[in-house]
Amino acid sequence: MSKIEIACFNPESAITAFENGADRIELCDGLSEGGTTPDFETVKELRAKINIPIFVMIRPRGGDFTYSDAEFEQMKKELAQLKSLEADGFVFGILDENNEVNSEQNTALIELAHPLPCTFHRAFDRANDLEGSLEKVISCGFKTILTSGQQPNVSEGKQNLKKLVEISAGRIEILVGGGLRSVNIGEIREFTKAGYFHSSAITDGGAFASADEVIALKSK
Repeated sequence: MSKIEIACFNPESAITAFENGADRIELCDGLSEGGTTPDFETVKELRAKINIPIFVMIRPRGGDFTYSDAEFEQMKKELAQLKSLEADGFVFGILDENNEVNSEQNTALIELAHPLPCTFHRAFDRANDLEGSLEKVISCGFKTILTSGQQPNVSEGKQNLKKLVEISAGRIEILVGGGLRSVNIGEIREFTKAGYFHSSAITDGGAFASADEVIALKSK
């Protein structure tokens, strides 16, 4: 049975994910922007209702993953506040203007999050050099990379995902996500040998996770 993280863009989806067997929640806002930092009050209320890990997105805006000094300061401030609300981990990813992993800024956030684990999100799929970027993310201290193998979705990226699982050799968790659904998780797991999978479980083009899809993802 696969481990499943559900990307939730509202508290209702997080409750659905929790009640139907998800292993972890990635909580964010900004569905149309691919995920931004959620509202603090939402995190606080959700924390009181569910006891599976909640990893919180730290991303000040949609668009690219290169941030101004002011945006970086905002990320640090928000991470510190969310840490005090008992988040279980954080999800972020910073690139420099050349689409290289920004080791300095990412490491600073990881140190601020300590001892909580951090996931490098799909900014990885915009980064140059698959293997070089993997090594940089590991050396920053991330515990997980969320990726579709630097391709638009997991089906197109499965060769790269398999390669990442192999060359990471257990040094970091490869969290497979991006167009992942219950209809393709079996094939992708078999091919890549990854152990952790990420999906919004949204099946109707809306904003809410489907209970049936969460159950189907877990049971495949």
